[in-house]
Formats: sequence, structure tokens, C-alpha cells
Amino acid sequence: MTDVTHSAHWGVFNARREDGRWRVRPHAGDPDPSPVLDNIPDALDHPARVAAPAVRRSWWENGPGPDDRRGTDEYVEVGWDEVLDRLAGELSRVRTDHGDAAIYGGSYGWASAGRFHHAQGQLHRFLAVTGGYTQSVNTYSGGAAEVILPRILGGFDAVTRYSVSWDQVAAHTDTVLAFGGMALKNSTVASGGVSRHVERGAMRSARARGTRFVLVSPLRPDLPDDVDAQWLPIEPGTDVALMLALMHEVVAAGRHDREFLATHCAGWETLEPYLASRTPEWAAVITGIDAATIRELAARLGTGRTLVTCAQSLQRAEHGEQPVWGGMALAAVLGQIGLPGGGFCYGLGSLGHYGRPRNAVPVPTLKRTPNPVREYIPVARVADMLLHPGEPYDYNGERRTYPHVRLAYWIGGNPFHHHQDLNRLRRAVGRLDTFVVHEPFWTATARHADVVLPSTTTLEREDIGASGSDPLLVAMKPLSAPVGGSRDDYAIFTELAERLGHAREFTEGRTAREWLGHLYLRTQKALVDRGDPAPDFDDFWAAGELELPPGPDDGGVLARFRADPEGHRLPTPSGLIEIASSTIAGFGYDDCPGHPAWLEPVERPDARHPLWLVANQPSTRLHSQLDFGAHSRGAKRGGREVLRMHPDDAAARGITDGDVVRMANDRGAALATARVTDEIRAGVVQLPTGAWWDPEPDGTCRHGNPNVVTRDAGSSKLAQGCTGQLCAVQLERFDGDPPPVRAHVPPPVTGPRRDGTA
Repeated sequence: MTDVTHSAHWGVFNARREDGRWRVRPHAGDPDPSPVLDNIPDALDHPARVAAPAVRRSWWENGPGPDDRRGTDEYVEVGWDEVLDRLAGELSRVRTDHGDAAIYGGSYGWASAGRFHHAQGQLHRFLAVTGGYTQSVNTYSGGAAEVILPRILGGFDAVTRYSVSWDQVAAHTDTVLAFGGMALKNSTVASGGVSRHVERGAMRSARARGTRFVLVSPLRPDLPDDVDAQWLPIEPGTDVALMLALMHEVVAAGRHDREFLATHCAGWETLEPYLASRTPEWAAVITGIDAATIRELAARLGTGRTLVTCAQSLQRAEHGEQPVWGGMALAAVLGQIGLPGGGFCYGLGSLGHYGRPRNAVPVPTLKRTPNPVREYIPVARVADMLLHPGEPYDYNGERRTYPHVRLAYWIGGNPFHHHQDLNRLRRAVGRLDTFVVHEPFWTATARHADVVLPSTTTLEREDIGASGSDPLLVAMKPLSAPVGGSRDDYAIFTELAERLGHAREFTEGRTAREWLGHLYLRTQKALVDRGDPAPDFDDFWAAGELELPPGPDDGGVLARFRADPEGHRLPTPSGLIEIASSTIAGFGYDDCPGHPAWLEPVERPDARHPLWLVANQPSTRLHSQLDFGAHSRGAKRGGREVLRMHPDDAAARGITDGDVVRMANDRGAALATARVTDEIRAGVVQLPTGAWWDPEPDGTCRHGNPNVVTRDAGSSKLAQGCTGQLCAVQLERFDGDPPPVRAHVPPPVTGPRRDGTA
């Protein structure tokens, strides 16, 4: 059997069927392939697959309406025609009775590296052509940064993905000051796929040339061991205090770039006096890093080429806008923004498509369909919307009102993994009339839905894998026919659109394969226009991949702005780097003032909950995808996620390595297995996200999902971003027999009754 070419967000791969099992090999051109590929062979036929359309019994028998039994009810299998007829009728009822804004399109977009079978694009296209929907803006990963960076520096992608490259770091950078680190587990992943993981090699090359790496994080593995980083184990959530103290020292020593501040920046006269009292001694009390170390670091930053990076994790917390703003301001004070390998880069190392040149030609993408409804919410405020319809909230300078959503339609995501305070989310979902999901597997989200439509995995579809900054265009060929009763999202929406009288608008008369050829034409034309090889679609598909030409690695908009601040003004209110913003100051937000500032968190450890929890991204899977896969499953202990803690904290609680522990606060509790290690700051525990929520009747997660205890509140009134990275908890050894983990076991599902009813 020949190899099948396919792609995932964490790597391009070839697959071959051997001895009744799929074997996966990473792409030959990938210098550092991701071990997450080992999760793929279990995906097609795992017992957690949704076998046929399933409907929650109470919804099927009693009709739509609020119901607290979501998450505990049994399911009934029904036929495709029957369930699509009922669902089309429910969509029409909600639109007629409550308006188009009463439907929430909740896809999050990470379901597939394929650009046509893109869950978010398919759902939003369907809802838009059938009337419109309430949508979300921003992401859980970067919500605070996505709002503040355009106000203070420029377009988000332009100043994050395409300003500083890994090649520049390897060639030019003398000091990398990494707030939150650059963990390789994060840069494994890129939306649309990544064919060449270059981050480890670039950091090694930089280190061999003499680059000094400084890691500011409570977790030592947030930079790879082989860069020999200086580790500053900071108190979680206090990075901005260190940034302010470093600026204070640079200014006090006269090493700040006065000319750059005068010609390229706005607001220095506002920030400078604020820095006067932010001494190393002041910061040492807050951060736990001694004043002498802060002074030594400040002196180092003033020599050579310095790159300040800020991991996505830092802004996924209370006042998450501040470390992004503070890191940028520190780089501006040093005068290095726009230099090759210098200045500031948000997110470098947090995703695999940062730090690479943009392709010289566009990649195939499904064009966004305009939404007739103007209503939206910040994505992480979904539970607030469902629990508080009609109530006002602040966002990005506006006073908005939560719409009253009656039906949520979710595909390509697992909010009962990635949202915060999962018990609160369960209460919020209970307020809906109807909750619909397309899902290949019985995730916790599927278990809370009224209608579960079995969708294919990426492994059962044809598609094109592509990213705007990865050079390989991939013909994603299916490994299998659709499993069981599953159908592609496109096929499901086509049938629903036909029932609603909008099939032509949704499909434009094309089959899925015809769409792939249509989308490919954009890339082919751009290649022709450049005079590059431009095979037709059939030749591309037969070859399996196509190398795309790279664009220039020239520093982009920030390098052009540095060279000519008048001729290449930034798209900020002043046209300059805004180290203080009169616009943001004018909003009057007490939790986001007009310049980077140290703000005390609302939640921090206390006598009842004395430990910080860091709930970061997992190393063994993408979010919660394929949690049952071999690589993810192999990292668990006793079937539970592993919680890391410092030996001092373990000894104080009588915990030894391998013990089952109970982590709790007033929002909930989770069981996990302890790993005792000195690679974490004392007073901090770390439990990655992604374990499928497996609640006991009281909401305690048997499996180890940290989002049962994280706080569901916005980063600030400015961005309303997710704050799931940090919270305060207590930890104790779990004595007795822990309950078995059943996260990957399907819920009770029965067939239809003999008389044709459920």
C-alpha cells in the first residue's frame, strides 16, 4: 500500500496501513517533528466515536427549553433525515420567535488543518446565508493582546507573526529576555499545519553564537534545556512589575534611547514619572526576584541586540493587557524595536507560525461570508452572555449589552475543555433552548448537547493543508471512508440549507472536491503572476504537496517604521508606538489605565487557597484533541493528568511522587496524579489543560481538567480576554480508592422504539 499524505496542526505526515493499524511518519523535511503525531492512529475507530445522530432524550420527547439535565441525560439514536428535519424546524422557530441574534455560532476553529473543511468557516457560512447569528470576536489564546496591540503598536498579525523571525534571532540577537518562556510544546502547533519545526534549531544556533537566554517564568521547562537559560522563577502574574523595574534602572543609568522615544513613540512624558518609584527593591517584594539580580539584568539589556518576548500565557490572566504593553514599552525604552532580531515580539515561541516569513503567495482559504447580524461578544464571555442576557458590559471603549441567545450551534471545538469554571458553564448551557454540536467523539461538550451530529474527522476527508507562513501546500488525502454514520460538516450544512431554502447560496453549486479546485485557483494564479511553477489542481493533488516561495524576511512594518516614522506611520491613533495611550486613558477603566502599570490581582493565594495554579497548554496534544491517543494517554499516570509541584509543597502536605491529589477552591475540584519536581517554583502547582472533563455528581473532575477551578472573568474592561492561566487553589493527598476515569467512555445511547418514536 502506498503512503497517504495528510496534515495536522502539529505536522505534515504520511500514513500507511500495516497489520491492521495505521502507522504515521512525519514529513521527511521536518527537522524536529512533533511526537503528538502519535495520537493520530487511534482517532478513526476509538470507542469514543459518535456512531450515529444522537439526541438528548428529554429534548427529543419534551421539546426545546432550559434544562439542567444537560450533561447527565441519556441519548437516543435517530435517523439523519429525522434529526435534520427537526433541527431545521428548530432553527426556523428560533429565528421567527426571537430573531437571528438569538442563534450563537460557537465554533472555535481548531478542528482541522484543512482550509475548506474549516469548522468555523463552514458554520459561520451556513448561519450567515440562512439569516445571521451572534458571533464571537478574538480568541481564548490571545484575547487581551488582540485588543491592546492594535491600539498601541499596529495590526496584530503584522507586529507579531512577521516582525521578528527565528533566522534573525539565530543571526543577530545577543540577549533574549523571554517573559513566560518559549516552550517547544507550544511552537509545535500552527493553524493550518507546520511542515518544518525550526524553533529548537534556531535557539541552538543562537546559543552557539553566544546568545544569552533569560527565562522569566515559574516553570523551568518553558525554555529548552540546551539553551542554558538563566532561570528567574518569578511569582506568577507579576511580570509587569519586573518590566517596570527594568525600565526604571535603564533610565536611571541613562541607557534609554532618548532619540527613539522622541521620534518613534508617544506617551513617554506620561510613563517616565510613573517609573520613578518602580525600583528594583519595590519589584523584589512583588516578584520574588532579588534587587541585585534585577539591576544586573537591566545592565545586560543595555548592551548588544536585545529581544524582549512575551508569551501568550502571560496575557491569559487578570490584567493580561499589562505585560504585553510593559514588554513593548521596555523594548521601546531600549530603542530596539524594528531592528533585526531585536525589540519586542509578542507570542514568539507560543505558536508555530510566528517567527517565519510570510509566503510570497496567498494560500487557499474559504472566503468569509458577511454576517447580516452585527451582534457579537468577546469569545471568552459566553457563559456571561447565557447567564446574563440583556445586561450591560464594557469592551474596548464601548458599553455593550449581552444578547439573549436561545440556540447555540457549536462545531470544531470543545468549550467544556477550554472555558473557565466548567461548573458555571454547565449552569449557563442549561439556560439554552437548544444546544447543537457536530462532533466525531463523545467529548464533554457532546455530552451536554441536545443534538449530536456525528462529523467526520480530518482523516476521513479531502482537503488542502496550508498556513500563510509555512512553505508547504499539502494535499490532505483521506485515510478512510467516513466511519459509521458520520458525515462531513459541509454535507450536513448542505442538507440543512436545502431544508431552509438556502442550498444554492451555501454551496454555490459546488461539491466539496470542486471547492478544493476553486480555492486552489487563487494560489495558482499568484504563482503564475510571479513566474513560478504553477501546476494545475490535478497535478498538485497527484504530487501530494507543493513548495511555495517565501516572502522577504525584512522585519515588515516595524522595520519600515523604524527607518522612516513619517513615511510609514503605524495604524495607531498617533501613528507612533504608544507607550502611553490617551485613548485608553479616556475610557476611564480602573483595571486598564492609560499606560503599562502594576495592578494588584483580585485573586491571589491566601490562607485557604495558598498555592498558585498554572493551567497551561499541554505538551501531549493540541488543546483537548485526541486526548485518548497513545501519546496523550502515555503521559497520564493511573489514567489521570499529572500535576507538578515543588518538593517543599509536597512535603508540607505529606504527598509523594505518584500520589493521587485533590486540587480545589470554591469553584470546584479535580483529581490528578502528583509529580514532585524542582523544575517549578515553590508555592506553585502546574496542571495542563486538555483532559476531557469527567465530572462526579458534585462537579469534581476525576480526570484532571484544571478548568473546574479557574476563574471565569475578563482580563479587563478593555479586552474581556480569558483569565484561565492563573488562580489560587489548595491541594491535599487523596486517601482511599479514587473513582475510575470514564472520560473516554460514551454516555448511555439507546436506539429508537419499535413504533418509530424515541
